[in-house]
Amino acid sequence: MQLTIKNAISCFLFLLIFQANGQSIATKSLIENIKYLSSDALKGRKTGSEENAKARAFILDQFKSIGLKTQYPDYQQKFSFESRRDNKTYEDATNVVGFIAGSESRKLIVITAHYDHVGVGRPDASGDSIYNGADDNASGTAALIELARYFKKNRPQHSIIFAALDGEEMGLQGAKALVKDFPFELEQIVLNINMDMISRNEKGELYASGTYYYPTFKTILEGASSGSNPTLMFGHDEPNTGRDNWTKSSDQGAFFDAQVPHIYFGVEDHQDYHKPSDSFENIDEQFYINAVNLILKCTIALDKELPKE
Repeated sequence: MQLTIKNAISCFLFLLIFQANGQSIATKSLIENIKYLSSDALKGRKTGSEENAKARAFILDQFKSIGLKTQYPDYQQKFSFESRRDNKTYEDATNVVGFIAGSESRKLIVITAHYDHVGVGRPDASGDSIYNGADDNASGTAALIELARYFKKNRPQHSIIFAALDGEEMGLQGAKALVKDFPFELEQIVLNINMDMISRNEKGELYASGTYYYPTFKTILEGASSGSNPTLMFGHDEPNTGRDNWTKSSDQGAFFDAQVPHIYFGVEDHQDYHKPSDSFENIDEQFYINAVNLILKCTIALDKELPKE
């Protein structure tokens, strides 16, 4: 009981200080958006499906209402790819891409989250066959929208691209397409921040993977996350250790291959990973709200500290 009270007080104080400084995301829309994106109505948002297109339209409307700019026709970067998993060609895969110009630098931070999931599949013991993908990755997508909303009201020093990516579950296809057809020189990117699975963790931990390769980021993140709840952890990025290496496990992998620095925010796998039970009812709403606010705080710190020339 004492540990629970201590954690609750720590969480409250962190949010109180954070929000007092005007640095917080819109909680209501964050929860509403993850709930919609992971609803049965969207049937798991599989690339190429009608429901994936509905999710895309929803994100597009959000970007428009926020007032983001874009370098792509109607915010949409269309691409096609061949899937080895089902021997199909997907002609209508689409990234949704918004942009905010920085106040002090033309250098870019690219914030990404994939909105696709695996669709409808084998039923579980309860007969549920919809793989809702609440944590994976409606959580990152809803967070992406709220980060865009925040930075539209609070102009960043670096320019920021916000990219909701398609086709991650089929081999990081959206990220590969964005890197291949990027609207600026890749050398202008100082950092890719990727979010994938950020809405639940029983140990109260959120990982920032990638600092093994970019140790300067770790110093900045340690300062920004001091005393935070959830606890910001580091790791899952060391090669040849035999441990779980996340460097290419999500969309940051395409940026890594293009020699673009990255930080990947995510949680360790849980019992509902890639199962129908990865539903809105099983996220931890308070953990999720706190995690997105922590990512925002880290992003603000990185924007302030990273090179601008």
